[in-house]
Amino acid sequence: MKREHVLPTPEDTRALGAALVPLLRAGDLVVLAGPLGAGKTALTQGIGEALGVREPVTSPTFVIARVHRGGRVPLVHVDAYRLGSVAEVDDLDLDASLDESVTLVEWGAGLVEGLAEDRLEVRIDRAAGGAVAGDGPGDEAGDEERAVEVTGVGGRWAGVDLGVLTG
Repeated sequence: MKREHVLPTPEDTRALGAALVPLLRAGDLVVLAGPLGAGKTALTQGIGEALGVREPVTSPTFVIARVHRGGRVPLVHVDAYRLGSVAEVDDLDLDASLDESVTLVEWGAGLVEGLAEDRLEVRIDRAAGGAVAGDGPGDEAGDEERAVEVTGVGGRWAGVDLGVLTG
């Protein structure tokens, strides 16, 4: 199942993340794709806030992975931007916590699909296209409209109504 959204601001992107939370449960893998500064971290911040994560959710670009506890379920937030192979992803041992957490991987397309047969894929693009000045891992794109496509892959998502998402 696929659902498309147009989000005018980073706040709308965070709100979409929050709207995903009632659909998420421990064991879910969420793969985020999109260009630098498109809003992947903003979406993750919305997910973290709605899960009840108390500490700030920031891009784990330089630490690669962070585990946020204290919410409804743990949130494992990974930034695979600097990872170049499936072997490097395997070194993170993400499958050890996959069953008990919501695992969200930025830049994970082509690297993490082997972790779970079922996953939620979220593609975020700047509707206007092009990069913004100072664009880089973890940077906020500003108040640019975003086009977001949410796709459920596998049996876990076959009966899930992604139409309940706002946007």
